[in-house]
Amino acid sequence: MPGNPTRQHRKNEGFGRDDFHIDFDRRQVTCPQGQISAGWHGPYPTSSPTAAPLIVARFTKGQCQPCPVRTRCTTSHQSARNVGFPPRELRDLQVRVRAEQQTPDWKARYAVRSGVESTVNELVHGHGMRRCRYRGQQKTHLQHVFTAIAVNIERLSGLPPTGEDRPPRRPTAFQNFLDRHGIPRHKSWRTASS
Repeated sequence: MPGNPTRQHRKNEGFGRDDFHIDFDRRQVTCPQGQISAGWHGPYPTSSPTAAPLIVARFTKGQCQPCPVRTRCTTSHQSARNVGFPPRELRDLQVRVRAEQQTPDWKARYAVRSGVESTVNELVHGHGMRRCRYRGQQKTHLQHVFTAIAVNIERLSGLPPTGEDRPPRRPTAFQNFLDRHGIPRHKSWRTASS
């Protein structure tokens, strides 16, 4: 599950959505400064058909304008803070999954996916596999087979002559991310940094 997309969470400054206390029974949200939301609206359908509906809690200008830490909460000079979040069941699931994603066991299991994702990424972005040139399942399948053969030939042509040691592969962007955050990687990954 992706991380919290709010500006405050991305920049790691200010009050993000997780800093607000959500009381689903009373249908109100309490900000870190103790102000209680003036309105609870929704759930609204979102623009994406696969996204969860969104509940919006609104604070008033009278609550937000005199706040001494207003700049940590919102960048707007005129309006007040709004906090959007999914319904209770989805919110509880979201919090639980995000907490689980921070455990070393989960990170170790997820790190194995890097090799597969990099191969798919190479086919999609490097060889245009998102769109087919032909119509019909048989022609599309043939294009996929020929592209896979071409990728394998390309990889084989980059190998050193027999008898020489293979040069280590450069780490992928995902492997660099794991290294920067101190997440262990699978031992079979041959990279220049290991």
